Amino acid sequence: MSGPGMLPQNEVLRGGMLYLLVNGERKDAKGEFTYNLGRPKKTAIVGADGIHGFWTEAQAPFIEGAITDDTSLDLAAFQDTVDATITLKLQIGKVIVLRRAVYAGEGSAKPKEGEIPVRFEGLSAEEVK
Repeated sequence: MSGPGMLPQNEVLRGGMLYLLVNGERKDAKGEFTYNLGRPKKTAIVGADGIHGFWTEAQAPFIEGAITDDTSLDLAAFQDTVDATITLKLQIGKVIVLRRAVYAGEGSAKPKEGEIPVRFEGLSAEEVK
């Protein structure tokens, strides 16, 4: 069924639950996550007479968000994570894989809500659909 103001039946789900795995071990994902595949960032070169072209700069691919703390999590060991594979599985079927990743967060924790902000940066990332 479709019509004005109605979503097509096969195109409803766009977001929702997600799963975070660190070297295959599932962590309790919390809140919003952001990811970047690390493609070069393009910036316009603007002159007095218009756009002259663009330049590029490298970006580190990353996955960041927050997890919920639990008694089995050793925060110090977690912060020492290097050469890891980080997988972000989205409910819409996409999977983001970050390879050769290191923990790049501050290591802070918010005990009231059991929240630990996390950021992993890697050497490469890909989106699997």
